[in-house]
Amino acid sequence: MNLRDLKYIIAVADTNHFGRAAQRCFVSQPTLSGQIKKLEQELGVAIFERTNRSVKVTPVGEEILIHAHQMMEQAEAMVQLAQAYQDPMAGPLRVGAIPTLSPYLMPLILIPLKQNHSQMKLVLSEETTDTLVNRLHNHEIDVALLATAADDDEFEAIALFDEPFWIAHSSNHPFYLQDTITRADLDNTELLLLSEGHCLAQQVMDLCHMKERKTSGDMADLRASSLETLLQLVGAGFGSTLVPALAMRGSWTSGSGVVARELEFEDAHRRISMVFRKSFPRKQALRAFAAVIWHNLPNTVQSLDPDRNDQ
Repeated sequence: MNLRDLKYIIAVADTNHFGRAAQRCFVSQPTLSGQIKKLEQELGVAIFERTNRSVKVTPVGEEILIHAHQMMEQAEAMVQLAQAYQDPMAGPLRVGAIPTLSPYLMPLILIPLKQNHSQMKLVLSEETTDTLVNRLHNHEIDVALLATAADDDEFEAIALFDEPFWIAHSSNHPFYLQDTITRADLDNTELLLLSEGHCLAQQVMDLCHMKERKTSGDMADLRASSLETLLQLVGAGFGSTLVPALAMRGSWTSGSGVVARELEFEDAHRRISMVFRKSFPRKQALRAFAAVIWHNLPNTVQSLDPDRNDQ
């Protein structure tokens, strides 16, 4: 059995005539009749009841034709999908992003992406780094926006931008009276951290030379699963924390009681990259997606657009 056989029996059922069905399928009548006879022998049932004057579909033939139509529809859907993918900009692009990036980056690019690549459908998920890497391995997403390097031979990466860290604290914090904040200041203060599993927490620990989380003290039990919650704690007077620059566009920046300013030493930033499988076939779509990000970044981050940096 093959799709050609299904096409033949559908044509006969539609026309109730072997000759007209053969013309519709652009084959001779003996060829069509012989192929349908072989299919009936293979299945062990008669699909059509034939007389000298008419052709009728048998009861079992009616059931077979239901499946034949479904199979032909699925085959056509596969053809349409393949044709869509011949245009690498068409179809869904499944993007995963870490929670400390997605709420601040996506509002910047969704409208420009739709305006410039209307045929591309963005399917977005927001999860921690380890989950995104696993989903990328399992072909559940096409690309991951990460703030840590993905050291894996199956992956490639495009560096998008360097995002500085800002220090956020309340107006009652000792930092409020300091003109500058040094690395020593960070090393000697207790910082609020996101809960385990967030790469931002580890990056803050690395920047502040923290080998492990503190298990005692006023801040030890104050952990949040989102950056917004962490900043609410800061605004309520519970210590300070480090904030990625794009988060400065969040709603917390007005009326929250939080004061924020950029740290002024070289390694106080994280690199955001687009990570994808080397085998992913739609590289043009990835480059277009990266270009939309590069062209819509605010000046609070350092774009790594190779075209802009070459100028």
